[in-house]
Amino acid sequence: MMKVAQDRQKSYADRRQRPLEFEAGDHVFLRVTPTTGVGRALKARKLTPKFIG
Repeated sequence: MMKVAQDRQKSYADRRQRPLEFEAGDHVFLRVTPTTGVGRALKARKLTPKFIG
């Protein structure tokens, strides 16, 4: 029963996902979270940048 539910959720998630392909020279945005270390110097988390690039 649990396996069936997990497989169903996986199929829903896989449907929304797009394959990402990048080439050298492409401009991309990198999502930053507080755990990655970027922006940790700022005290207020709501003011830290969410994307860099």
